[in-house]
Amino acid sequence: MTQPQLNEFIPPPECPVFEPSWEEFAEPFAYINKIRPIAEKTGICKIRPPPEWQPPFACDVDRLKFTPRIQRLNELEAQTRVKLNFLDQIAKFWELQGGTLKIPHVERKILDLYQLNKLVAEEGGFDAVCRERRWTKISVKMGFAPGKAIGSHLRAHYERILFPYNLFQTGANLPAATLTNDTKDKEYTPHDLPQRQSVQPQETCSIARRAKRMRSERGYFKREPEDICENRPNLRRRMGTFVTKSEPVRMAVTEVKKEPTELMDPKEYEDSVLDQINKPPSNKVDQYMCLVCGSGSAEDRLLLCDGCDDSYHIFCLIPPLHDVPKGDWRCPKCLAQECGKPPVAFGFEQASRSYTLQAFGDMADSFKSDYFNMPVHMVPTELVEKEFWRLVSTIEEDVTVEYGADIASKEFGSGFPVRNGHFQVSPDDEHYLSSGWNLNNMPVLDASVLTHITADICGMKVPWLYVGMCFSSFCWHIEDHWSYSINYLHWGEPKTWYGAPGYAAEHLESVMKKLAPELFESQPDLLHQLVTIMNPNTLMNNGVPIYRTNQCAGEFVITFPRAYHSGFNQGFNFAEAVNFCTMDWMPIGRNCVGHYRQLSRYCVFSHDEMVCNMALKADYMDVDLASAVLGDMTTMVQEEKELREKIKKMGVVQSRQVDYEDLPDEERQCCKCRTTCYLSGITCLCSPNKMACLYHAQDLCSCPHSNLTLHYKFTMEVLFPLLASVKQRAESYKNWVSSVQDIIENKGTKKRGLDELHSLVEQAETKSFPQTSLLDQLRAIASEADKVAVMAQQLLNGKRQTRYRSGGGKSQNQNELTVEELRSFVQQLDNLPCNIRQAPLLKDLLTRVDDFQQHSDRLLSDESPSPQELQDLLDVSLGLDVELPHLPLLRERLEQARWLEAVQQASSRPDNLCLDTMRRLIDQGVGLAPHSSVEKAMARLQELLTVSEQWEEKVLSLMEARPHHSIDTLDAALQEVENIPAYLPNCLQLKDVVSKAKKWLHEAETLQLGGRIPVLDSLSELVLRAEGIPVRLEPLSRLEALVGDVQSWKESAAKTFLLKNSSFSLLEVLCPRCDVGAGHQKSKSKKVKEALQLSKKSSTKLESLCDVEKALSDSRDSASAMTTLAEVQQKEMEILLALRASNESKFLTAENCCALSVCVCQKAPAGTMVQCELCRDIFHCSCVTTAADLEYGQAWLCPFCQRSRKPPLDKVLPLLASLQRIRVRLPEGDALRFLIERTVRWQHKVQQACAEGVLEKVSVMGRAGSRMSSYLSQAINGSSFHTKYQSVPVQGLCSELEELLVEGFLLQVTLPETEQLYRYLLYKLAPLPSHSSPSENSTEQSQRGSPHHKNGVSSLKKEAVNGQSKKIKRRKESSDSQHSEKAKKSRKKKSKKSKERSEDSKKTSSPTHTVSDPALSDSEEDFSLCAAPWCREPEGDEVNWVQCDGNCNQWFHQVCVGLSAERAEREDYICISCTQPDYDRGE
Repeated sequence: MTQPQLNEFIPPPECPVFEPSWEEFAEPFAYINKIRPIAEKTGICKIRPPPEWQPPFACDVDRLKFTPRIQRLNELEAQTRVKLNFLDQIAKFWELQGGTLKIPHVERKILDLYQLNKLVAEEGGFDAVCRERRWTKISVKMGFAPGKAIGSHLRAHYERILFPYNLFQTGANLPAATLTNDTKDKEYTPHDLPQRQSVQPQETCSIARRAKRMRSERGYFKREPEDICENRPNLRRRMGTFVTKSEPVRMAVTEVKKEPTELMDPKEYEDSVLDQINKPPSNKVDQYMCLVCGSGSAEDRLLLCDGCDDSYHIFCLIPPLHDVPKGDWRCPKCLAQECGKPPVAFGFEQASRSYTLQAFGDMADSFKSDYFNMPVHMVPTELVEKEFWRLVSTIEEDVTVEYGADIASKEFGSGFPVRNGHFQVSPDDEHYLSSGWNLNNMPVLDASVLTHITADICGMKVPWLYVGMCFSSFCWHIEDHWSYSINYLHWGEPKTWYGAPGYAAEHLESVMKKLAPELFESQPDLLHQLVTIMNPNTLMNNGVPIYRTNQCAGEFVITFPRAYHSGFNQGFNFAEAVNFCTMDWMPIGRNCVGHYRQLSRYCVFSHDEMVCNMALKADYMDVDLASAVLGDMTTMVQEEKELREKIKKMGVVQSRQVDYEDLPDEERQCCKCRTTCYLSGITCLCSPNKMACLYHAQDLCSCPHSNLTLHYKFTMEVLFPLLASVKQRAESYKNWVSSVQDIIENKGTKKRGLDELHSLVEQAETKSFPQTSLLDQLRAIASEADKVAVMAQQLLNGKRQTRYRSGGGKSQNQNELTVEELRSFVQQLDNLPCNIRQAPLLKDLLTRVDDFQQHSDRLLSDESPSPQELQDLLDVSLGLDVELPHLPLLRERLEQARWLEAVQQASSRPDNLCLDTMRRLIDQGVGLAPHSSVEKAMARLQELLTVSEQWEEKVLSLMEARPHHSIDTLDAALQEVENIPAYLPNCLQLKDVVSKAKKWLHEAETLQLGGRIPVLDSLSELVLRAEGIPVRLEPLSRLEALVGDVQSWKESAAKTFLLKNSSFSLLEVLCPRCDVGAGHQKSKSKKVKEALQLSKKSSTKLESLCDVEKALSDSRDSASAMTTLAEVQQKEMEILLALRASNESKFLTAENCCALSVCVCQKAPAGTMVQCELCRDIFHCSCVTTAADLEYGQAWLCPFCQRSRKPPLDKVLPLLASLQRIRVRLPEGDALRFLIERTVRWQHKVQQACAEGVLEKVSVMGRAGSRMSSYLSQAINGSSFHTKYQSVPVQGLCSELEELLVEGFLLQVTLPETEQLYRYLLYKLAPLPSHSSPSENSTEQSQRGSPHHKNGVSSLKKEAVNGQSKKIKRRKESSDSQHSEKAKKSRKKKSKKSKERSEDSKKTSSPTHTVSDPALSDSEEDFSLCAAPWCREPEGDEVNWVQCDGNCNQWFHQVCVGLSAERAEREDYICISCTQPDYDRGE
């Protein structure tokens, strides 16, 4: 940025610019009052209306014709005008001396004579400067470079031009001086300000009182001939306009809008001068006498003064003249008179022609384009601004412009549309007619105090128009009565403004007086004349705050009270301005009147009159205005009271009421201070046309005070009620304001009711109280209170939410108040300036909400709150119509608490806490909000689930493992599982498995405890149970081996006994028959039925094979089993004998064989039949299988009686021996043992029968009954049958033999005794006629069939005797063993090597083996077999043996009895037979 040149203009800072919104723009005064705190700090401001606000231009352009003012720019600036006035005085001085002033040039610049004169005066005068040689110093101060001898030039010019004038100013009687001029000097043309101000302004406002006051009454200055006026044209260095030569006009000094100063009455001065000039001389000689020497000689050297006709010799003058001057000459007396005239007030002169708007615009645009040599719209505003201030500060260039100012809008129409005007407003623009920003409306708005002024004042209440051109300016001034002003630029180029704030007004005035004191000496109120400007930089350099702005078309500029402002136009434009006053101006306006009183300046209107007019309308006055008027009127009434008391003390006793408003302003102005009187004034009969205000009553005249008369408008008795009415209006508003403020500020202990608020609002509306922010606040408070009341009522009614119960809670409506909002709401109720009836209920609600929150906080802080408490608290929340922040947390905690309770309940019942329950609880817990208790419970539950799942899998793997684990492993796992508090199916199964395994092991151990022989069913059931126990059971393999051995044994026995495709089971074959006669149920005889009934009575539990089998399985030992089988045997015998008798009898007693049902087919006997030797029933040969080679002596048994193969005894005995080695009890084994015992008993019976001679009786009986045939042959009713083979006749047998025979046939063992007995009986009872003796045959067959017998009957007898003796011996041993003590033997058992007994160990011990000597020798022990029935038959190089230390002294394999070698050596061993005497090995 380049530095500004010397004296280059620097623009001041910009003033504020406001851009209101449409809402703000709607109320002008409200917006101005809003921006006033900011804008009044700068004095001026600019307002840009909203862009859409574009009022139409309504001025009548065709009728508008105005005469502008002529403005010479360098005459406007105060300091420049001082220089011009000085030069005019110098020029006039030399002109009166007959010379011409020419301004010299120094260093190619015009010499500033004013500055030179001022500096010399400051240095002490010409003589002092010359004496002290200060001319060089003065040249430097004037800006000349030192060292160029400029000081001598300045001295010469001063001595030649200024020094004579300064000597003349001292009052010395100077001789006529001659003015010599340098050829290079520039001739100075005087400005002749009084001559140029002689044009009378055109009066354009006929109704303007203001213009009448400011017009001068007449001109008092000497008129010059018209040719002189023509010879002094208004020349310009640069002509802005071409001024055509107009007709000669009488010139008069005038000033526009201003009043002349009162230094000396111009009329008196003119009269005194004319009297001296026109006074006739006393005689003619005096007329031609030299006034210096008094001689009339040398008339050719006498000079006649052109002013007073006095004569002076040219040589009498000081200094003397060499020649008579060619031009006009003034004597020293006239020169003193002319130069001593009082200065004329400066004012603008009117142009010599009038312009239309079009003509003025053409001239203005032409001037600007010519001056700047470019189109007008391209000239920068900054360039115009700098050029303007350069022009006003120079005396070398005279630029003249014209300004159409103060054009009355009444005559030509405002630029704004008005109602009933000539301008037709379109419907869209009608709102501009009533707009407050329409300058025709603004002064008379209700908020403007100027509306109370009755007269229309041009420029104040009626807008003035301003048509400007480039450089046309408005000088520094403040508005009349220090009022506001507003200027609107309708169109055209910008207007540049400068302003100073109101607080700097006095400072600005003092600075201007300081810098241009000469102007203020002649015009004390110069700044009120609007004719003087001063460079803003100069003012700013002296501390005056100055601000600027460029007002563009469509923008407003507002000046604030007492804000000095000035400016100029950038080019052709059209503006409109008016004054307005707001209520805040009232005290300022009164201060202005006092200021005018000090300056003796006219008032435009009476301030007191305006205040009284407002007071008379107090009832309808705006209350804010009433408050402002009250303060101003109170001051006015107080001053008036004091002044009237002062007048009364002065002695003024006369008074008269006067209507001042009927008098013109000129007739009621104070003769001293020019103040317009209204309330009162002083008059005197000596000067009826004069009046003085009460401040200057003593200055009216010199008459006694008693002659004075007080004129008054109102008595004090009227003024005070007026003041009271204003006060009442203001105070009613003040009281209202006080009440409202008390409400707003919440003052007082007791709040107002809501109804009282509405009453205050209604009062404001009915009394037209101003629409202030206070009323807005009151309305807002009332509205807010209404809303709060409605909201509170809705809240209490519960209409603001929709509630439903879900988990003890409710849904939160979006419109529900939060707790903080409720608290704020209640606080808002407390803060409300009024009370509402719902407040206590809401406070109670808040209290309940606080209690709820406290309880909630307590429960939420609890680690494990009770679900019931949470539910109860949530139930409480149903009655709280507030959005409770704790509700979601409480619901979460309720879910958590319920979950925790479920977890606790599940944990308290571990038996029901299964994995699914744990998973379900964990799944539920995952969905819960996080909490430490939940997390802990989840962790425990998850840990329990993990452990449980792991153990479940582990246990399952343990149980499913192949091979199975041992019970110790499972038991160890079970011990660990026992501590898991959960229901684990696999673990429980493991527990059950372990329990079963232990029970199984216990049973397995108990089963063989003490050498007991286990029952097959128990053993099978135990093995079967072991299959469902997934445990490695050590005895199981042995038991399974036993069961396998038993099965093998049973298979072997079945092969031995059962017929091919037999329908009988092994047990059925081995057991005695309990279903005898089952095949002949339909033909049972009465005897058989009786036998069956008897057998049922005797043993009702053994009716079927199942009963027998069950009885055998349930028997405790073999003895009980034998008893059971004995019962079955007895039953078998009884039934079978009865059946035999029945079958025999039915053939003998039957009359018709066709009625019989025999055979398996249950048909009548016919043809060849076969008779069963056992049941004695007959069968058709075609129905049964008969042995074709059946010989005589061989018994035939029917299919019902032939139940097995009937193996020989030597094949049966090994079966029993092998079963004893297996050491397992089973029904088949018991039946086999019973069968063998029965066989042995039967054999004994046969032997006994033989020994007792029973068989010998058969021959006797046989012979007695020889007539009986052994063949059945019968013919009944033509039907006959016969038996194929002979059978033993029943009738020939005694009961004993029959029983022996029957029992022999019932035995499922083939015995030679049975066959021999049958043959014997058959031969005896039914012998063949030609056959050999049966004894021989029987002997042979006996030798073949039985290894135990050598011959027939003798062998039977022998066996019987041996068997009986063995029986007796065994019984004895048994008895001895029962009564012997079980004392331990002291001898040591001897272990024998298996090598010594390798041969004997393989031998099988037979149950029929008997010991001949109870005490076997030691040598015989080596050939003994293992006495254990379950002998495992161990093999190997060494087999350890142990001998029973009981009574039996039998030897056992150690491994077969479960002993170790060490234990056998250390302890005694007693076998199971010795420890349990009732145990039967089957011996």
